[in-house]
Amino acid sequence: MISKTLTAAAFTLACLGGNAWAKDTPSQAFISKAVQGNLAEIQAGQMAQQQGQSDGVKAFGKQLEADHWAANQNATAAASALGVTPPTAPSKQQQADAAKLGKLSGAKFDRAFVQHMVADHKKDIAEYTKASKMKSADQAATYASETLPTLKNHLETAQGLAKAR
Repeated sequence: MISKTLTAAAFTLACLGGNAWAKDTPSQAFISKAVQGNLAEIQAGQMAQQQGQSDGVKAFGKQLEADHWAANQNATAAASALGVTPPTAPSKQQQADAAKLGKLSGAKFDRAFVQHMVADHKKDIAEYTKASKMKSADQAATYASETLPTLKNHLETAQGLAKAR
């Protein structure tokens, strides 16, 4: 009897809008991923400052940390406006990438870091461009549009560091 009552209550809750099983909207999914990406970039920037060899990599790390910290403030505000609880850590893949970089130092770190930043920022620019054109024109699209110039600047910096190697 109790299990039938619990099952009926769970079914009723789900039907009445208990959205624990509801799929995130594209805006919500994007902004959650953006927060994770910012957290990963902050961490990568800190690692570059500590483990990098060249002044260019260290300076880029400082820029990444500052820019992505500011971007994350905006992303977190957008997440709240969209009813999303912002993630508090990078994704598992981002954490695995950081662990790989964390094992390196000096010139090896610099090479791997710069390669990762080029690839990562190319991917991010594509995702942010798509998000900036979302039909919802909500906080996620605005955040994406406003953040794109910074990401493009980061890509140019990373590519310049890669050419200098």
